[in-house]
Amino acid sequence: MNHYETVFILNPVLSDTQIKETVEKYEDFLTSRGAKMISKEDWGLKKLAYPIQNKKSGFYHLFEFQVDGEVINPLEVEFRRDERFMRYLTVKLDKHAVAWAERRRTKMKQKA
Repeated sequence: MNHYETVFILNPVLSDTQIKETVEKYEDFLTSRGAKMISKEDWGLKKLAYPIQNKKSGFYHLFEFQVDGEVINPLEVEFRRDERFMRYLTVKLDKHAVAWAERRRTKMKQKA
């Protein structure tokens, strides 16, 4: 099982319920294929560095999970098919990145 992190940007015209449904759909997609969800973060509406599809902002979300490598390609195919996604990036984390992500999560918990 490899450790992955996926950040994706959703279209800013979506309602709160549509955003929640989309996030839950892809979380279920991962868990149904044996993924262990470690962290799920909603970063909210943020301004983009450059326009994407004539939009200047988007809803950012982060998934951190463990899963076999064969699941990543079908996940990204589903991202490409869904028009609610503007951009996505999936990264395989090494041991140093995993440690950094854990420190970042503990800092966020302390702030809250």
